Parts: sequence; structure tokens; C-alpha cells
Amino acid sequence: MTATELRAVLSLAGIFAMRMIGLFMVMPVMAIYGRQLIDATPGRIGMAIGVYGLTQALLQIPIGRWSDRVPRKPVIVAGLILFVLGAVVAALSTSIWGVIAGRALQGAGAISAVALALLADLTREEQRTRAMAVVGMTIGLSFTAAFILGPLIAGHFGLSGLFWATAGMALVGVFLAVWAVPQPQVPPHADPSRRLVPLSRLLVNTELARLNFGVFTLHLVMASSWLLVPSWLVRAHLPVSHHASVYLPVMLLAFMAVVPFIIVAEKRRRMKQMFAMAVATMFLSLVLLALWHTTLMAIVLGLFIYFMAFNLLEALLPSLVSKIAPAGTKGAAMGIYSTWQFMGPALGGSLGGALLGAHVSGGVIVGIGAALVAIWGVLALTMRQPPYLNNAILHLQGQALHNPQAALQQLRGSELIAEAVLVEAEGLIYLKADKQRLVDTGGLPGHLVWI
Repeated sequence: MTATELRAVLSLAGIFAMRMIGLFMVMPVMAIYGRQLIDATPGRIGMAIGVYGLTQALLQIPIGRWSDRVPRKPVIVAGLILFVLGAVVAALSTSIWGVIAGRALQGAGAISAVALALLADLTREEQRTRAMAVVGMTIGLSFTAAFILGPLIAGHFGLSGLFWATAGMALVGVFLAVWAVPQPQVPPHADPSRRLVPLSRLLVNTELARLNFGVFTLHLVMASSWLLVPSWLVRAHLPVSHHASVYLPVMLLAFMAVVPFIIVAEKRRRMKQMFAMAVATMFLSLVLLALWHTTLMAIVLGLFIYFMAFNLLEALLPSLVSKIAPAGTKGAAMGIYSTWQFMGPALGGSLGGALLGAHVSGGVIVGIGAALVAIWGVLALTMRQPPYLNNAILHLQGQALHNPQAALQQLRGSELIAEAVLVEAEGLIYLKADKQRLVDTGGLPGHLVWI
């Protein structure tokens, strides 16, 4: 990666981490500390946990769509400020209703889609899957860190202190967004990927629908499985205080294990093959966990295979969305994708809890998840290989400067050029093309610079 790409990846991953840790810290303590709030009932405590995901799911598409009209960084900052305000409302509340309102306000800052779209703006096609992999790994590590930090902070400072800590983390995210995240080189009005087209094109796009169903399934299975894994570890004679000693090394080793597959997916242009293999690996891990979860070694092996698949899919899915989405819909496409992503854990947690309440065994619940992943695997096999396009700027020269429309039509008539957008006032044409195919640039009406 270039220095700018590395800075973009690390700063945006940091923003994801600050938000996700703040979100997940509440999960292991809300059921206990929420009882102390006025008007608290089990149902309302569950609402306080889940309402964040509901408002996230509802607002991902409109906010993602908005980010296709305006620069994305201010949208991210506005979303983080809403997150801070929601945390403050929850921290100051003595009633469960105030906490529910604060959590809903936190969810209104639905910027996951915008952050992923900005990451796609700031990274080249050949580096995008690696960039998404770092973000995916950050989300996984945030989950582990939150389950360690949440009980510690709540134990010392109570539920209010937990929300104040969440507000502080979100303020760190604001700092990163303002001072660390780079500005995209291509202005929004000129970027071929920022021209608005009807949203209906995304809703009927079968290639995107496969990916949306996939991320929904991935997170539904994750939420339902994590209702079970902690109790399995306890039954395997591992105290709750030692669970992090399993989660952290397993996740780190699993991430390192998938790096070669990420490189093959991009460098060797085997995105579809690696994607299908990851879904198959996810299915294998769930079958293993469903059948053998009575010993610590079996659980650790199943989790290692699971997180290998999970990390690879978290890297490939958003990268595929950015590659497949039609021009002008990157933010909106990520919004739809993120909506399905947040719907997954909301439904997975509810269904998993309902099945457990009906005395369905954990092995059967994980087996149901495996069946859903098997359906996803069939859909993955029918997808097309995604396009491999690179961004470039053509600085018009000679006659093309005097007749830029003719130069634009010449480019659009070439089978080697996927997209071309003219910025006449600047004498530039922004292109999308396959760099490996467009080797001879001598016939172009200007000087080409890949970005």
C-alpha cells in the first residue's frame, strides 16, 4: 500500500474500532446492570440492546445515498457526533426509557456504509480486499476487547460510566475522522463512482443481492452462535475470566492464516473462487461445532476454522460490493449491504434466544445456521467473476483540449474503457479501465495517470 492508503486503512479501522467497542461493551453487562434502572423489565432491557441495530438498519441506505451527493468525511463526522450525543443521553438516564432513547440516537449515526465507501474511494482496486480485511479483523478484535472491557468498566463505574466511556471513544473517532483520514484525490463532482443513478438498479441487481444475503447470513449465524459458545467453554471447564485467552489467539492466528488467500484473490484475480471456498469453510466449521463441542480442543479447532472463514468473508464481501456496484451507487450499495449486515445479528440473536427458550439444543441451532450457509454456498457458485478495474486520470492534450466531447466519445467507444467522465473546466477525463488490458496508452488523446 501507499502511505496514503495505509493512513486511510488505519484511521478508518480506528473509527470502526471506537464505535464497535462502544457498541459491544454493553452486551455482556446490560442484562445485569440494566435491572437497576427505573421501569426496567427483561423485554425493555432487550430493547435497549437491540434498538441500536434497528436504527442502524433503517438509516444505512439513506445516509449511504446522501454520501453519494456530498463529501463523505463530513457525513462520518456528523454520524460520530450523533453517536456521542446518544451515549451522553444514555449515561445521564436513570430510566430504561432514557437508555433506549440514547441507544436509538447512537444507532442514528449509521456511518458504516459511508466509511466502507470512503475506504473504497481511498484505496486502489488491487489493494481493496486487503484494506477491507484489516477493517474486518478490527471488528472481530473489537468484539473480543469489548467483552473484556465492558464488565471491567461497569464493575468500577456502573452502567453510566460505561456510556461515558463509549462517548469518549466516539470522540476519539471524531478526531481520527477530522485529522487522520485523508481527503480523496478525486473531487465528488468528477469521480465516476459518485454519479447518482436510480436506487432501483441496486435492488434488482442479482449479483449484489447474493452478497447482501451472504452478509445477512454471516452475521445472523454469528449472533446465534455467540449465544452458545461462552456456555460451551464453561462446560469445557474454562472459566469466563479466561475466555479471552481462547478468543484472542484464535482470531489472530485465523487472520494470519487467511492473508495468502486474500493476496491470491486480488493478485491472481480469483475472487469468486476464494469467496466460494470461504463459504464452504464456514459451513465446515459450523458442522464441526454442531457435532463436537463438548471438549475444549474441539471448540478451539471449530472456532479457528470459523474465524478463518469469517475474516476472509469480511474482507471479500465489501470489496465485491464496491467492484460490482454500478457507477454512482457505491455509497448507496454499501448502505443496502450494511442494512442487511445489521439485520443479521438482530434476527439471529432473537431467533437464537427464542430457540434456546424452547429448549432446542445448541447443536441443532448451529446446525440450522450451517443449513443457511449451505444455501448461501449454492448462490455463491452461481455468481460471476467480478470486474477488475482501476481508476485513472487522462490529462487532455492537443486537439482533444479544443474538442473534449469528441475525445470523450472516442474513449466511450473503446471496449477497453469501462467508464469515462469529462471535467471540461479542468481538461481532464476520469477513467475506469482494466490496467492489465490497457497496456498501450499511446493512442489516447492525452497523458494517462493511474490513481
